[in-house]
Amino acid sequence: MADPAPKTTVFETMSSLARTLGAINLGQGFPEMEEPGELIAAAQRALAQRSNQYPPMRGLPELRGAICAYYARTQGLDLTLDNVVVTSGGTEALAASLLALVRPGDEVVLVQPLYDAYLPLVEWAGGVAKFVSLTPPYWAFPLDALKAVIGPKTKGLVLNTPNNPVGTMLSGKVLEAIGELAREHDLWVLCDEVWEGMVFDGTPHVSPLAVPALAERAIKVGSAGKIFSMTGWKVGWAVAAPALAARIAGRHQFLTFTTATPLQWAVAEAFALPAMWHREHLARYAAAKARLTDGLTAAGFAVLPASGTWFVTIDLAASGLPADDVQVAERLVREAGVASIPVSAFYAQDAERGYLRLCFTKEPAAIDSALARLAAFRAAI
Repeated sequence: MADPAPKTTVFETMSSLARTLGAINLGQGFPEMEEPGELIAAAQRALAQRSNQYPPMRGLPELRGAICAYYARTQGLDLTLDNVVVTSGGTEALAASLLALVRPGDEVVLVQPLYDAYLPLVEWAGGVAKFVSLTPPYWAFPLDALKAVIGPKTKGLVLNTPNNPVGTMLSGKVLEAIGELAREHDLWVLCDEVWEGMVFDGTPHVSPLAVPALAERAIKVGSAGKIFSMTGWKVGWAVAAPALAARIAGRHQFLTFTTATPLQWAVAEAFALPAMWHREHLARYAAAKARLTDGLTAAGFAVLPASGTWFVTIDLAASGLPADDVQVAERLVREAGVASIPVSAFYAQDAERGYLRLCFTKEPAAIDSALARLAAFRAAI
């Protein structure tokens, strides 16, 4: 019998409810803010003046070079074109990487809460997922649990920093400890770093590629959609040591083969924007985060600290609400007209159910309207 069709993601489910009910969508993570005119102009120029035919399978050399230069400036990474494979979004980079690395029966450690694509991708590659969980409410990384779960069949580990949904980041010290475990047990490390350009509190972003023990065994996944807030463009990349990158490219060529040529040119041009542009772009999102966070706090919600991403997390029990995130999310969208995402949806087992994720990438009027609805909902509980 054929496998059943995959379930619709919680993001699509909540967005569909928001559309049907006319709710404000603070669930799915996409901006509803003014889009960067510089990128739109770059894409228009590329459509009219550049090629609209197949680019090289691994990505335009100009874009791969721009990615290398960006990481040299921002993270001190020493990369060449041979380190980079351009993909159709970060999720395709994850898929190509896991298909390149996982063989049937391999165990892969996943860290909960987790982006919902990780588990099905591991399973489609024939792998067996093992789980460790961050410790709420501050979501500390469980090094002891990681050590305990590694066994003779363990081949790799999937990390996410900044973490979606909770916005915490892995420190250099934690990554060095992970590196020692990876070296001891000969593990690869796949790190989803798509939110690296959306860090608001000054916490330094550290990639596993910057850790000597991981430099030859780690894969870094990035996304122009997150750095430049153009999620529909689906331009991403995998960065790894040349031998690993070649294996990833071998899978990429039979997934999407390549990524829209004009958008690759546009992203390459965007990477040449000055540092001031990036600071101003980030500041717009920081202001939206502050607006939502301050409003929630004023209304009596307990908002947990988060360094990065486009999301804030509410501790439901500390906010005086039922500690059942699925029930509260369902009531919020239907009774208050605000869509959110239950953090338990980011777990495959032993889910934490006391937390709710809200997206702040909306215009001020939408945030203010959502805050008024959320405050009224809480007051009525």
